[in-house]
Amino acid sequence: MNWRPTIQSTLKALLYLLPAFAVIGVFTVYPLFKSLELSFFTEYDYFKDIVYATGWGNYAAVLHDPDFWLAMRNTLLFVVGGVPVSVALSLLIALMLNANIRFRGLFRTVYFLPYVTSLVAVAVVWQWIYHRDYGILNYFLGWLGIDPVSWLNTPQLSIPALVLMSIWKSLGYNIIIFLAGLQTIDKQYEQAASVDGANYGRRLWHIVLPLLSPTTFFVTVVSAISSFKVFDEVYALFGGGGGKAGPSDSALTIVFYVFRKFYAEWDFGTAAAASYLMFIVIALITALQFYIGKKKVHY
Repeated sequence: MNWRPTIQSTLKALLYLLPAFAVIGVFTVYPLFKSLELSFFTEYDYFKDIVYATGWGNYAAVLHDPDFWLAMRNTLLFVVGGVPVSVALSLLIALMLNANIRFRGLFRTVYFLPYVTSLVAVAVVWQWIYHRDYGILNYFLGWLGIDPVSWLNTPQLSIPALVLMSIWKSLGYNIIIFLAGLQTIDKQYEQAASVDGANYGRRLWHIVLPLLSPTTFFVTVVSAISSFKVFDEVYALFGGGGGKAGPSDSALTIVFYVFRKFYAEWDFGTAAAASYLMFIVIALITALQFYIGKKKVHY
């Protein structure tokens, strides 16, 4: 007997969903529209809620601001430098943890710990790792005959230092997702290929990686979006409370630029405009990823 929804059952379902819709509407949808409206307020008294002028002036101001383009450059460097390495390293570790090794559960827990650890605590640890005189990183470089490096005070090294910490922080989440994807692959495929004489490398390249491509695609998209939104790492690692993102703003990112415009300079309209420009960039890159994914991902 085929069940068909009735008006009563539909209303009951909507009633169950109403609290969730209310929360999303109040805390997500409404702020989105208000911030979009705010981005067009070129002259606005925030505290009196009086608009004196509107237009595209905030967007023009952002696009003509050298700091915005510095933030865009640093953000793109962070994404390009961090996402491929993070995805590849996470996949490699997940493949090793998926094998039948001793203490596999312990290793999974250890790798996941950084993801659930407070970012402030992580940043404090990495500040000591990067310390010029007492940092363990410079200690290892000393073994190679390299002089101590001031990682957090050298503008050219701010983004690499940020990328390295962020890769370490995000590994746990990516590894768990890859492990979940690996465990959904039917072992019979590999067993059949093994019977036919395929070695591990061939099984990995022709069976595991193609079947894992949806998971790889998901991890790549999520990692790219998260990297574009990087803020906490900059604030915690470089102590951005004064509105500065590293030496000479060398670690300035788009979200930190928005934060500084809003909270340090009280330029609310410009901050809103910059955030929507960032949204457009993320949307375009995500659309490109989905376009490529249609051709490369095997479902």
